[in-house]
Amino acid sequence: MTTTPPDVSHYTYRVTWSPEDQEFVATCVEFPSLSWLAPRQDRALRGVTALVADVVADLAANGEQVPTPLAERRYSGTFNLRLGPQLHRQVAVSAAEEGLSMNQYVVRRLTNG
Repeated sequence: MTTTPPDVSHYTYRVTWSPEDQEFVATCVEFPSLSWLAPRQDRALRGVTALVADVVADLAANGEQVPTPLAERRYSGTFNLRLGPQLHRQVAVSAAEEGLSMNQYVVRRLTNG
């Protein structure tokens, strides 16, 4: 069964200035080993997008698994987190001091910093 590769514009891209390279560097979250340098942001983004398209086409042509874009993945809203005993105690105490469940405390910390 052949599946159609995802639209590469649906992947998660980031363009930032690289002081070391004195250029913009574009990356793709779903392909962390790929990057593209260019003197302008738009060129860096176009470069990494074209590179991702080439890699996706190559993976698909060879029957290899192509990553699903983060934007197209389904999330349940649940994830398990393992903490060491001391950090677990610290989170439990902090949550209790704020009158929150540990889940509410962690969500608040993640969303508000």
